[in-house]
Amino acid sequence: MSTYPASCPRSEELYSRARKVMPGGNTRTTVFMDPFPIYAERGEGCRMWDVDGNVYYDCINNFTAMIHGYAQPEAIAAVQDQLPHGTAFGAPTQSEIELAELLVERLPSVEQIRFANSGTEGVMMAIKAARAFTNRPKIVKIEGAYHGSYDFAEVSLDSSPENWSDMPASIAYAKGTPQGVLFDVVVVPFNDIEALKAVFSVHGSDIAGILIDPMPNRAGLIPARRDYLEALVETAHAAGALVIFDEVISFRLGYAGAQGLWNIAPDLTVLGKIIGGGFPVGAIAGRAEIMAVFDPTRGKPALPHGGTFTANPITMRAGLAAMQALTADAFTHLDHLGAMVRGGTNDAFERHGLAGRCVGLGSLFKIHFTGNNIVDYRSVYPSAAERQKLNLLHRGLLDRGVLSASYGLFALSTPMTDADASAILTAIDDTLKQIASLS
Repeated sequence: MSTYPASCPRSEELYSRARKVMPGGNTRTTVFMDPFPIYAERGEGCRMWDVDGNVYYDCINNFTAMIHGYAQPEAIAAVQDQLPHGTAFGAPTQSEIELAELLVERLPSVEQIRFANSGTEGVMMAIKAARAFTNRPKIVKIEGAYHGSYDFAEVSLDSSPENWSDMPASIAYAKGTPQGVLFDVVVVPFNDIEALKAVFSVHGSDIAGILIDPMPNRAGLIPARRDYLEALVETAHAAGALVIFDEVISFRLGYAGAQGLWNIAPDLTVLGKIIGGGFPVGAIAGRAEIMAVFDPTRGKPALPHGGTFTANPITMRAGLAAMQALTADAFTHLDHLGAMVRGGTNDAFERHGLAGRCVGLGSLFKIHFTGNNIVDYRSVYPSAAERQKLNLLHRGLLDRGVLSASYGLFALSTPMTDADASAILTAIDDTLKQIASLS
């Protein structure tokens, strides 16, 4: 078994070069590792090779975006076909219509869609659309939930016990965040109906919308309760506010996303990641009357929106190929793999006498080292000892050829077989056994 960091001298060399031209040698905070990140060279199917020749089962898949893994034949063919004809134009192309038609067909709550270049941009435009439609300033969001890098969406992303109170406060994530941003974001705990109603009773007339990921990754990857989502929709609509589902990640849970699993119809939906077939993408979608805020046919729209590479035909063609390959059978396969690894991981926790739990749905799962009842962000907020175990899990899996997120997130892909899932589970079991021996 090779051991990081000794097994990655070429990555160390590249990181040394990177530090000279990038702050901290880094462009994405999420991929940073101490003492240096592993540099990828290529990917094929469910595996990634680094520049030192080490091979890993990729269980993060570019933070859930690569649902078909790497080198998906259909996406490659679509891109190769488009490349000779142009990569981006100052004009629309038929390709964006075709992907829009597929997404509208899959999402019963959606009548129209508008593309963007990232999930962050999709969230940003959805918040602005809710404000433009309601003419109200405030949004409600879930404590600890990640929705990209827009300053309003980042509020209380990483609140800590030092600034907790009975009700979540609006805490800045980035230094220098204007006070006005914090004033216009109201934060609530996840899966708490009474807290939600209390907030709307005070701020209801100023709330443009509530932004929610139905299975928020950074808040624990805990599924929302159906009664909570139903109450959320009822409460928001009674106050004249919109419900915004961030399905940038959760759209990989099923043929019609999380909203299809829960049978909930949000007013606006944000998409990204898997709909781009491995290329940068985002989208804002919803009912036609709300999406009309973007409509330029009668002069300046209520919400102007553009982007140099928005709906470029490379992304649209690759996205269409990827989504067409996500059939009902593909989701059944992913559900099976996810259930297999989640169940086996929870068995391993019990077998090794280690406090912890594996949660999630479909192709997503997350490992927590806590004996708490897992209900929201605060219940999974890791202690120093739990953070250390997460670090040991991440490093132990790397040494066993499994790439995961440093905070315990895993995402499976369609090329994986039962044998692959079994190998991943063996690596998890061996790593948990090692961690238990150190406790």
